[in-house]
Amino acid sequence: MTSSPGSYPVTVEGTLEEGLSRWKWLVKWFLAIPHFVVLIFLFIGVIFASIAAWFAILFTGRYPRALFDYNVGVMRWGWRVSYYALEVLGTDKYPPFSLEDDPDYPARLAVEYPEKLSRGLVLVKSWLLALPHLFIVGLLTGGSYSYATDEGSMQVTYPGLIGILAVIAGLALLFTGKYPDALFNLLMGLNRWVYRVMGYVLLMTDDYPPFRLDMGGTEGAAAAAGPVEPLPG
Repeated sequence: MTSSPGSYPVTVEGTLEEGLSRWKWLVKWFLAIPHFVVLIFLFIGVIFASIAAWFAILFTGRYPRALFDYNVGVMRWGWRVSYYALEVLGTDKYPPFSLEDDPDYPARLAVEYPEKLSRGLVLVKSWLLALPHLFIVGLLTGGSYSYATDEGSMQVTYPGLIGILAVIAGLALLFTGKYPDALFNLLMGLNRWVYRVMGYVLLMTDDYPPFRLDMGGTEGAAAAAGPVEPLPG
C-alpha cells in the first residue's frame, strides 16, 4: 500500500529551535543519561507488549489499545530524547519524563490507531516484508557485528548516517552558531523513515512504509515544497 507525503499513519515532526547553544550539544548525551536508563526498561516493555499484541492481532485482528498507547508513548519518549541529544540536536529544551504527548515540546510523534489489522500479515511483516527497510535503517542508525578470528571473537561497531550528519550539524553550530536548514530537513527525513519502519515492525499499521525521503520539520512539508522523487528500491 502506498502513501502520499504526510499521510502515513506514523507522524514525526520537529521544530528547529532558534538561538541554539554553540557548545551544549557536546554534553547533551551526558545530560540525557537518566533518560537512556529509563528507556532501556521501557523498550524491554515494548518487546513484551509487542509479543502480546502479535497474539491478539493473530486471533482477533485488533491491537489492544492499552498496549498500542504504551508503545506509542515509548516511541514518542525516544524521539524526544533523540531529537534533543543524539540524532537531530534540534533543541536545547530538556525532554520531559513522560509517555504522553507534550504540545509544547519541539519534537512530537503520533501513530494513528488502526481499528482493524490483517491477521495474515502479522505473521510476516515484522521480519520478512520489512527486510529491505531494516537494511536501510541499519545504514541510517549504525550497528555492530561480530566475527570469529584465531584469537577469538571480534566485534566491529559502525556509525550510522544519521549520527554522522548530526555531528556535522553540531560542528556547524560550534563554529558558525547556526544550524544549516538543509541539514535539519535531511535529518528529519531520515529519522522519519526510521520511525515509520519502527511503527510497521511493531505491528502498529498494515501500511507498508514508503521508499521515499519526506524531508522537513512537519509532515507534508516536502509535498508543499514540490514533488519528491522516490528513492531507488
